[in-house]
Amino acid sequence: MSKIKILVVEDESIVAKDIQNTLIRLGYDVPATASNAVSAYQKLEEHKPDLVFLDIKLKGEIDGIQIAEKIKHSYDIPVIFLTSFVDKPTLDRAKVTEPYGYIVKPFNESDLQTTVEMALYKFEKDQETKYNKERYENALLNLDEAIMILDINFGVTFLNPKAENMAGY
Repeated sequence: MSKIKILVVEDESIVAKDIQNTLIRLGYDVPATASNAVSAYQKLEEHKPDLVFLDIKLKGEIDGIQIAEKIKHSYDIPVIFLTSFVDKPTLDRAKVTEPYGYIVKPFNESDLQTTVEMALYKFEKDQETKYNKERYENALLNLDEAIMILDINFGVTFLNPKAENMAGY
């Protein structure tokens, strides 16, 4: 099995190098670091990482949260935020991107390792859930029987084509 490939996006070069060296020491492949959005997007395309460590506050117009939004929608790669900022507005903005971890600086080696392992495990489970949901939805859509799913207030949440025909939708 190949090593887990991690991209580090951090604008403080000393911190980026420290994270890179720590992750390599822990057995991960860290082929590159990036210090801004343009470099991050280029390295994402070039290296196709399995995970991204992303500083929230980066120099430039695009911050880490905006990069995380693009990663979520365009790449489907788990993101772990690195930050010195734990204020509520930053945390609220970050939560919307559904990160797989949020590490507050300063951190230690075990923080990195634990967070990587948990993030990768959760991402794998999320992928399995997504696959199973698509399979079951596809099965329900193709049944010859009418299927209607209601919520607890009896609101319709799903109709397959046969049920749509019967209900006149």
